[in-house]
Amino acid sequence: MASFNGFEELECWKKARVLRNDIKELIKSFPKNEKFELISQMRRASRSITHNIAEGFGRFHYQENIQFCRIARGSLYELLDQLITAFDEEYILENKYQKFRKQVFECLAILNGYINYLKQAKNSD
Repeated sequence: MASFNGFEELECWKKARVLRNDIKELIKSFPKNEKFELISQMRRASRSITHNIAEGFGRFHYQENIQFCRIARGSLYELLDQLITAFDEEYILENKYQKFRKQVFECLAILNGYINYLKQAKNSD
């Protein structure tokens, strides 16, 4: 199994970081009345993804790491629902929604791969 020196080397964290930064730019265009609603929720969900991947990495036990990755996966789905809300509220156009949807599913695929890697590593110990 591969060895990582820090969570910053994980592809799932790198991809989630790009998504988080893209969400940061996206929400700047949302109406001010959403500052404490959708904007705040999207900011927190996008941050939760990278935070949980990092925290899981720091736990040093496969099962705990897997659990934090599952929480990160839940935050990805939460963010997807928030993007759907932004589309429904007409804060973003369909092409932008589709771009972000694709990005979310790319993050999910890589994160699921990492979870599977951790499960295999746990079982081989």
